[in-house]
Amino acid sequence: MRVEIWSDIACPWCYIGKARFEKGLESFAHRADVEVVHRSFELDPGHAKGDVAPVVDMLAAKFGRSRQEALAMEEQVASHARSEGLGYRVGDRDHGSTFDIHRLLHLAKARGRQDELLSLVYRANFAEERSVYDTGTLVDLAVEAGLDEAETRAVLGDADAYAEEVRADEREAAELGATGVPFFVLDRRYGVSGGQPAEVFTQALEQAWQNRAITPLVGVTEDGQGAACDSDGSCEIPQAGARS
Repeated sequence: MRVEIWSDIACPWCYIGKARFEKGLESFAHRADVEVVHRSFELDPGHAKGDVAPVVDMLAAKFGRSRQEALAMEEQVASHARSEGLGYRVGDRDHGSTFDIHRLLHLAKARGRQDELLSLVYRANFAEERSVYDTGTLVDLAVEAGLDEAETRAVLGDADAYAEEVRADEREAAELGATGVPFFVLDRRYGVSGGQPAEVFTQALEQAWQNRAITPLVGVTEDGQGAACDSDGSCEIPQAGARS
């Protein structure tokens, strides 16, 4: 069974959703027969390469909030990440174009190291003091994931390398009706939207395995655990007091 996951490295709910999906997969009896493929989805496709700014400043400008309010938004998401055992830096992360990162993830897919690179990039972006928008850092992460340094630099230096693969993923997401990420598609029969709890993913895997015709799960669960980042770049923030 194949599970395709559309996500963006700039999306905190994709980071959290990946961890929750992996926990749900671990509880699935047929997990050894599941192939996971990561697909590209840019939340801000028009963002200029090289235009990098602190994420808190971006959030404040985007939502018309004060810097303190933007920090509070980040703290709420951080609490959900930490409840999953994930590191999460608040206030000093960068925000920029993720197109080159997606291109490199396609190289990693071709070399059988996609999940390894994605995990490292998520960790660097959300938990460590390393900017994934810096070419040197991105090369270091790729090498750490098992990619060849010279090939990595060649791909990053060629704007056309794997660009069509990224665009094809994004076109396919639109065709499937995905308006935000993370978006999970199980064997092209069952769609799950948002960073749902682990047990929801386990249930979805079981139902897809049984090949039933079922209604897709989309949107946000009642307690906010299915929050997602929309195609306009906005991210759902669960209300204070919501369970994580």
